[in-house]
Amino acid sequence: MSPAHETVVPLRVEVPVASTQGTLALELLPRHDPPARRPLERGVSDVASVVPIDARRRRSAQAWAHRFAQAAVEIVGGDRPASQLLRWTTGGVYADLDRRAVLVARAGGHVPGQRRVQPVRPRVLSVHTCFVSADVVEAAVHVRYGERSRAVAARFEARGERWLCTALDFA
Repeated sequence: MSPAHETVVPLRVEVPVASTQGTLALELLPRHDPPARRPLERGVSDVASVVPIDARRRRSAQAWAHRFAQAAVEIVGGDRPASQLLRWTTGGVYADLDRRAVLVARAGGHVPGQRRVQPVRPRVLSVHTCFVSADVVEAAVHVRYGERSRAVAARFEARGERWLCTALDFA
């Protein structure tokens, strides 16, 4: 070999694999210790919440989110008028529900909210809630349309004695 070839740097340089990779800094090594748990107070549940919440308030919020989600998917499907949720939504959420109902009605050739005859009706299968604070609940909803499933995400904020939907997103 000539002396020029001995000084050439190889194209592939060995790089050791770090335990954390990428911009999200995901830890690639397994954890062996269980996650730390906060002590529970009597009658308080912290399952799936950022803050501990009384079990009765959790059940009430979950039931409310289920009823709201069922009404919302029926509005979008054309079974209910959007005005039925006017009191429990912000202006932006109401406008989005109404716009979706009009678009679906236009595509299906019917009038929104006129109880059209559908071959398949939407059905809320499950609702999972998370208390972000004592007055803010976020919900993940599984909706079934016949053989198809959709996800709906919602955010509810307590305003006095009632919940108000401040964000609603269909996936």
